[in-house]
Amino acid sequence: MYRWCTDEVEPHDRFDYWREVRSKGLFGVTAELERERRADFYGEFSLRQLGGGGLVELKASAYTVERSTSDIAYAPGDAICVYQQLGSGGWFGGMRASDFSIANGSFATSHTDLPYRTAPLGAGGFHLRILKIPVSALPTQDRRVRELTPRTFDDPTLAPLLGACFADLGEAAAGDDGTFDATSLVQALGQLALIERGVVRPGSRLGQAALRTARLSQARRLIARHLQNPDLAPAMVADLLAVSVRHLHMLFEAAEKSFSQTVTDERLKQSRRLMREAPVRLIADIATSCGFESLATYYRVFNAAYGMAPGDFRAQGSEGH
Repeated sequence: MYRWCTDEVEPHDRFDYWREVRSKGLFGVTAELERERRADFYGEFSLRQLGGGGLVELKASAYTVERSTSDIAYAPGDAICVYQQLGSGGWFGGMRASDFSIANGSFATSHTDLPYRTAPLGAGGFHLRILKIPVSALPTQDRRVRELTPRTFDDPTLAPLLGACFADLGEAAAGDDGTFDATSLVQALGQLALIERGVVRPGSRLGQAALRTARLSQARRLIARHLQNPDLAPAMVADLLAVSVRHLHMLFEAAEKSFSQTVTDERLKQSRRLMREAPVRLIADIATSCGFESLATYYRVFNAAYGMAPGDFRAQGSEGH
């Protein structure tokens, strides 16, 4: 992973360095900012290569960005980009597309080698994630992939699936959890973008595979969100996911752990986090807050998973756990 921020450069040189070395050299775009505002400019980004794609998270003061025909000729990309807007919102315009705005929490997509202009809305500046997937890494070699002018996702059913995949990809990049298959997540995000743009059919083999991966990601996040509920069950998650219980179980059949194993594992991990973060909190209270139906059940399950009682784990501290 590569991280960089403007703190590494003298204040009077920060925007010029960002414009010439980072924007032009790394991203292939032209950045502009009024000279009187450059002294206060700040920018940072991280870049991770994983699963056949590149994941960028960028935060920066407000400025304008253009990817012109000359920028494209200088630094062709031949990739599709899936954008997740995290800040106060942004504006996009292109030579071949109508202007549009993208709100916080929304998604957009485009092909890298089509001109566009963009700027943040309001004074908050940029904050967004960008997943760049080379066209050569996509199993869909449809010519329409290279015709994707910048556009927001209009299908509201895809937004939670995209959000879950982006969140899991971030955790996979950070190495927080070996559960996530970065390649599957990158492919799922790419195919969901192509489904939304009409290039891939949802019922096709590629479309179905992407939807399964994304729904599994969302199901896991729904489980994590409702851990405290002792009535957390397949029917509840299936309803929130808008699929049948049978389909939900099929999603977990392809994963390392079943639905019930995933729920138990998440509850145990949450209980361990709480014991580390709140060393004086009663274990019975922690068990209840994690959704275990009784203290006896919690002790039995914890001991089976880790070969020790919760109190022994707490006594050992966080070393090696």
